[in-house]
Amino acid sequence: MNIPAVSIAAAKQALIEQYTDPLLRRRASMLWGTRGVGKSSIVHQVAAHFGVPLVDLRLTTIEPVDIRGAIWVDERQSKTLWFPPEFLPGQDEPDGILFLDELTAADQRLQISAYSLILDRRVGHYCLPDGWQVIAAGNASFHGAVTHDMGTALADRMFHFNVQTAIDAFLAHALTRGFAPEVLAYLKVRPDKLDDTQAQLANDHLVGSSPRGWEDVSNVLKSGLSESAKRVFVQGRIGAANAAEFFGVLREIQAGVDVLRLLAARPGAETAALLPTSLDALYGMIYGLLAAAQDAATLTRALEIIEQLPDARATTPLPIREAQTLVMELLFQRALESGLEAAIFDSPAYRRYSEQRKAEGLAD
Repeated sequence: MNIPAVSIAAAKQALIEQYTDPLLRRRASMLWGTRGVGKSSIVHQVAAHFGVPLVDLRLTTIEPVDIRGAIWVDERQSKTLWFPPEFLPGQDEPDGILFLDELTAADQRLQISAYSLILDRRVGHYCLPDGWQVIAAGNASFHGAVTHDMGTALADRMFHFNVQTAIDAFLAHALTRGFAPEVLAYLKVRPDKLDDTQAQLANDHLVGSSPRGWEDVSNVLKSGLSESAKRVFVQGRIGAANAAEFFGVLREIQAGVDVLRLLAARPGAETAALLPTSLDALYGMIYGLLAAAQDAATLTRALEIIEQLPDARATTPLPIREAQTLVMELLFQRALESGLEAAIFDSPAYRRYSEQRKAEGLAD
């Protein structure tokens, strides 16, 4: 695909800005990307951002007549007329987003009706109100999904976004959604496991890892299922090989750090004895602390722990400074979102961290 890749966050921002321009809003946009990358989610988020209605059409679940509408005989005029379907917006709804999901997987007869909405903003006698934005989404053939080729005539009438998930953007999203810390820690040190579509296709595997899959894994880990059941569900969601590696790292994370004991420990030697000694355990601790930092007292204690990271007795070098920078920034963001910024600014540990960065010329 001769379209540069953009992050899901960049695609969302572009769609938001497109919607604010009345002229650009009339040109349809197409989101390309693998399954689970978040194409549908950002369209819902754009509609929510503006507080406008969203018509979400999953094109693989409807028939061509569902878009064109039903035919009716007008005996007075001696004509047949088309009645548009009720889900298409009427003139009393001047603004909104019409989302044509799974466009490239739809039956080709259905695509003809969908293309009319994209190309001409009308189908039959129905006209889409001027204030509505059309956004479509689908997969290319190399994404491993069932697809029908899009002709150049149609492609030439749309803006195109080749959406890919960058690991940092995904982790930021997952953090705000409250993903299990173990999933965040695993993907931080195994970013290549975020989406293994290409390996899945090469090996002819039915299931593999994807951003949506990791959300399901997170929900499994946070559930009350037994450990054996959790393993079965994770294997069935991301595949046996991915699950085996994940649970192997999970054992390392769980054995390497106890976040609750760390939070309860006294600063100094007692804390130092509990600090992580491996990379997996280090990021397990970081995301565990982020999950726990829900009040001022816990946030303050987390900052103290991070300040003591250089005391970790690791057998192999760990990226301590990088980890400190990462978690300090994430804790600061968490504080701003939760109204706990006073706990950050009042923390002696955070002040010392800021002063050290200034001394090193690293302050913003």
